[in-house]
Amino acid sequence: MKPVRLSAHALSYTQKRGFTHGEVEEAIATMPWKAAEQGADRFECSKEFAFNQYWNRRRYSIKQVRPIFVEAPFEILVVTVYTYYY
Repeated sequence: MKPVRLSAHALSYTQKRGFTHGEVEEAIATMPWKAAEQGADRFECSKEFAFNQYWNRRRYSIKQVRPIFVEAPFEILVVTVYTYYY
């Protein structure tokens, strides 16, 4: 697999949305890709992770990480990442 790089925008949201670079890499490496709504050159995938922790003072058992990314010739550039807790 190509190296995965987080854009400045995606990096700025790691704390706010609660995801790690490793989770994003794992999602991209192991889950099927589909075309993202934002454009023909963008892809997305999603992966659920066992969480069983508190996030914003509520306990959640699952965290879903959904990166939006572009496949470039020598890397995968992650534009943004959405996280969902349930």
